Amino acid sequence: MDKIYNPKIFEKKIYNYWEKNNFLKNKLDSIKECFSIMVPPPNITGYLHIGHALQYTLIDILTRYHRMLGKNILCQVGIDHAGIATQNLIEQKIFNETGKTKNHYSKNFFLKHIWEWKDKYCKIIYNQMKSLGLSTEWEKTRFTMDNKFIKSVRDIFIILYNQGLIYKKKKLIHWDFKLKTVISDLEVKYKEKKTSIWYLKYFFQDSLTTLNNKNYLTVATTRPETLLADSAIAINPSDKRYTNLVGKFVIIPIINRQIPIIADNYVKITKGTGCVKISPAHDFNDYQVALKHNLPLINIFDLNGNILKKCEILNKKQQKIKLNNDIPKYLQKINFLTARTIIIEKIKQNNLLTKYEIKIRLIPFSIRSNTIIMPMLTNQWYLNTKILSKNAIDAVKNNKIIFFPKKYKNMFYSWMNNIQDWCISRQLWWGHRIPVWYDNKNNIYVGKNEKEIKKKYNLNKNLILKQDSDVLDTWFSSSLWTFVTLDWPNNKNFYLFHPTNVIISGFDIIFFWISRMIMMTMHFVKNKDNTPQIPFKNILMTGLIRDNKGNKMSKSKGNVINPIDFIEGISAINFKKNNKIYGADALRFTLAALSSTGRDIYWDITRLEGYRNFCNKIWNASIFILKNIKYEFIHKTKNLSLIDQWIWSEYYLLVKYYTKALNEYRFDHAANLLYNFIWNKFCDWYLEYSKIIFKEKNQLKYVGTYYTLYNLFESLLRLSHPIIPFITEIIWQKIIKNKKNLFKSSIMIQSFPKVNTSKINKKTINIFNTFINVITIIRNNKIEMNIKNDIKINLYIKNISYEFHNFLKININILKKFVNLKKIFFLKEEINFPEKILINKIDNIEFGIPLNNKIINQKNLLNQINKKLNNNQKIINFLIKNTKNKNFLSKAPKNIILKNLEKLKNCKILKKELLQKFFLIKNL
Repeated sequence: MDKIYNPKIFEKKIYNYWEKNNFLKNKLDSIKECFSIMVPPPNITGYLHIGHALQYTLIDILTRYHRMLGKNILCQVGIDHAGIATQNLIEQKIFNETGKTKNHYSKNFFLKHIWEWKDKYCKIIYNQMKSLGLSTEWEKTRFTMDNKFIKSVRDIFIILYNQGLIYKKKKLIHWDFKLKTVISDLEVKYKEKKTSIWYLKYFFQDSLTTLNNKNYLTVATTRPETLLADSAIAINPSDKRYTNLVGKFVIIPIINRQIPIIADNYVKITKGTGCVKISPAHDFNDYQVALKHNLPLINIFDLNGNILKKCEILNKKQQKIKLNNDIPKYLQKINFLTARTIIIEKIKQNNLLTKYEIKIRLIPFSIRSNTIIMPMLTNQWYLNTKILSKNAIDAVKNNKIIFFPKKYKNMFYSWMNNIQDWCISRQLWWGHRIPVWYDNKNNIYVGKNEKEIKKKYNLNKNLILKQDSDVLDTWFSSSLWTFVTLDWPNNKNFYLFHPTNVIISGFDIIFFWISRMIMMTMHFVKNKDNTPQIPFKNILMTGLIRDNKGNKMSKSKGNVINPIDFIEGISAINFKKNNKIYGADALRFTLAALSSTGRDIYWDITRLEGYRNFCNKIWNASIFILKNIKYEFIHKTKNLSLIDQWIWSEYYLLVKYYTKALNEYRFDHAANLLYNFIWNKFCDWYLEYSKIIFKEKNQLKYVGTYYTLYNLFESLLRLSHPIIPFITEIIWQKIIKNKKNLFKSSIMIQSFPKVNTSKINKKTINIFNTFINVITIIRNNKIEMNIKNDIKINLYIKNISYEFHNFLKININILKKFVNLKKIFFLKEEINFPEKILINKIDNIEFGIPLNNKIINQKNLLNQINKKLNNNQKIINFLIKNTKNKNFLSKAPKNIILKNLEKLKNCKILKKELLQKFFLIKNL
């Protein structure tokens, strides 16, 4: 073993060893139980970040754990083509490199760049996964646009269309003018922005007036250009100011088109002027009002955000209707923002503006392009998810699928019970082309290709068909991930690994991905009894990793962490600037320890530092063991001392609770249990004990110590392997190599430790834990009294059990070494302690160390205790004042009051202890 722990030297070598010797490949055994898990496919848009590292670490912990349990393993890895995100990235890349926009190059030119990017970043991403230690069969990787996937997606679209679940319709959608595509509701984020509000006059057609004698209605708008698309003015039916005007007409400013005044409860009487302009083709609420009142739908924009030459006017059945569709020539073919400026100018010139103000309002932005989005009436393809959602809801209700933590079940229900039909088409070049063709009359033909379609629909061979230029939403192909990646329906081993055991994902994509996977899988995949099959049995929702200031990590903020920065020692952005090598094990352990059930996980580099130290502790322990172990004794189970029995008992308790934590996906509990045992019990106590034993050279004692030290440590390596695979592998190889160098093996295929309850001796645990507590308190006494380590002390002890008395007698040398003890005095119950002794108590046991001026500095100690007494008294005074304050008691929450009372009680106890020590030291 190298003396210094440097993971950079061995981690890559270890992974290469696993790959080269086929330890990552699953050797299918039909007799064995199976475990399968899908790795959420990352986007090809760039490097993996720390959020990916969290999920992949947890996935790999489960994979390694179940592999060591002797199961057939499927850990399915792949990458997502990420339609909008990737297209946006590559368009920007080409623009930065050439200055050209999408209008200046061909689709083939663009796709060539994307495939080059894909090839480059697939390798980068897979190498990152390997650096993290992900143990998967790399020969089985999938891409959501590989040839098999393309065929499956196409076939599934055709089946859904033939079942009447996919249809094309003109509806109001969110349109991204920058990306020039529809985006889903889930890709819209509302931001607070300063917004201009204009109050416009809409004059009555006839000689009408309001109750306050005005011949116009005042309407507030943040988008004056949409007045070109107005279909009505709406007022609340209970608004007495305007009820006499319902059914009358007003004239739209500038264009002078006549529109009706309607009554609808959608309008809030107290909001604005109480009059709302209805532009149904450009506002989601207005659209619903228009459908209810049979108003025309008037579209005024093209897909680039420019004003049309003439309005497109439809009825609610989407049939064209004849109405005045003229648009002033000076507004035609110009961007809507420019049109806004011109319209406001015209409004002012015609004295049609009553007021102007600026307010903070929520404005919809595309999370894809970070630009303001516009509601647009466009033709899109839709999937009827209301029909598909029923089985998905039932699966969760009937506990066929279980959420961890349970609270996310309600989030799932909220989404599923209010689900709208899914807009699955996108106006992109990158993605799964929709398998739909049109003739010159726009008749729709759905099929695999032109040849099949012409045969299926009995069309003329010379008929020219044109394929739909749209592609499918990325989440459509992703929703098929669990079964398409397993080559459904042609894989003979499909049902061995499907449904998968668990999916690990972020809570923020429950709607995007998790719910859609459940719906699509249950619709297509059937059990042998023809009932719908679920995609996974359990859903583990991870929290969102935030930086140390609580901010969400994003590239724009510059606080995204590349896990390789920590693994290989590259300085991490926005964190401690250094080139320290932490290694994958320390990172994995940190992520496991941080993975609580909360929604937010706060990244803390000090935890990473601490867990690197933990790995270093294991490394140093292995050096000591390899240096001192005598292999001729490692099979001899006789002569186990009580301390040997204690560490084995504690170990089997660890196995019990550690296994329970892994089975319940409480990786944080598992990590903390492991850390506490290895650092505090094994290294701090058992290793220190063994050092003393080896120095004594008493064969009767050290035979049991050699057996325990070797076998317990080897078991600990296997137990720890799922979380920290690299360090456990290299140490295990050293231990096994020294023992028997007959064949190449790996810790990853060894059996996982099992609980042996017969070896859990609670009496032994209590005895040695009491011993630890006594030593710890004596050490604390020495620190508190500033007694130097090299000064030997006496110990007086009474009220101890027969077993503990015997243990202390047998292990007196151990006790002396641990606390530098001179002599121990066992007092009978009726005998009092000598004077001038610092007494402590654990349960019924009393013990103390005598004090004198030779071993302590009386003056300094009295000053220290005085300071502590004064500070403690200030806290007592403050708490007494609070707990007697009627105002505080009446207003403060009950838990705060109880905390104050508890703190006051503890402060009084501390005061009593400090006073006892003060007078003890003063009277020396």
